[in-house]
Amino acid sequence: MNKNLPKIAMGAWAWGDTDGYFGNTMTGEEFRPIFEAAMKAGLNLWDTATAYSNGESEKILGGFVKDAGRENVLVSTKFTPQMAGMYGDSVEKMCEASLERMDMDYFDIYWIHNPVGAPEYTKQLIPLLQSGKVKSVGVSNHNLAQIKEADEILKAAGYKVSAVQNHYSLMNRSSEESGIIAYCKENNIVFYGYMTLEQGALSGKYDTEHPFPEGSARAKVFNPMLPQIEVITAELKKVATSHGVSAAQVATAYAVNKGVLPILGVTKIYQVEEAVKIADIVLTAEEIAALEAAADKSGVDSIQFWESKME
Repeated sequence: MNKNLPKIAMGAWAWGDTDGYFGNTMTGEEFRPIFEAAMKAGLNLWDTATAYSNGESEKILGGFVKDAGRENVLVSTKFTPQMAGMYGDSVEKMCEASLERMDMDYFDIYWIHNPVGAPEYTKQLIPLLQSGKVKSVGVSNHNLAQIKEADEILKAAGYKVSAVQNHYSLMNRSSEESGIIAYCKENNIVFYGYMTLEQGALSGKYDTEHPFPEGSARAKVFNPMLPQIEVITAELKKVATSHGVSAAQVATAYAVNKGVLPILGVTKIYQVEEAVKIADIVLTAEEIAALEAAADKSGVDSIQFWESKME
């Protein structure tokens, strides 16, 4: 999975949003131009999960992948422990349901979504690797000890953790501070960062004068933080101006410059167009230090209810 990976993954978390988390009202086919624009630009790594709108995201993405040709797309989806009861506590059954929903024979990467009961579930990944239904596996929202534990379980069967996916942004650098990113580099594990833009809070689009529209869960989470976040977005805009790019591009490029493969949630064509240019943005050590200083100054904590701080 390490070879030929694009610098940025496309995220379908908000696709089919039926629970109002993102306040998204788009229907399945409305995402097609976004998918096609990304594929045309070579951004062919797509991340979803059964937990995203109860499989609706997988269903939408699966239809597009079929039309594009399965061999042309790298597909990443997840086993979520909190949903395991619906599938007889079986990783295989949830994976099979995802394969059926997406109308495909295998996944390029399959994840344990979080560490609840993870050691037992990690063992259940092994038959999927052996059968070829899963080409590589990763763990998400795991701390360093949990990552090492998962790796030991898989190595005993001749496999390994190929990827780690954690929340990573200017506002949450705990995977770096805890040594997880360094461990991944040393062990040829791809580190994926989700919420690199903090669901838009670091895009430069929102501030106290222009808050998230009321009614979505992210408005509830991020609007109270906007006064603190403004010090970060001001620095992002300053760096963006000197590079001739947007604040959102700088926030994502920051992660790329740190050796992170960001998963960028895309619901608009312009987001894909911006993503294409991010890999070419090289930030100086001074710019990175200034961004981190602004983040530290903000004192904001963006760790969400489903997460714990990495240690």
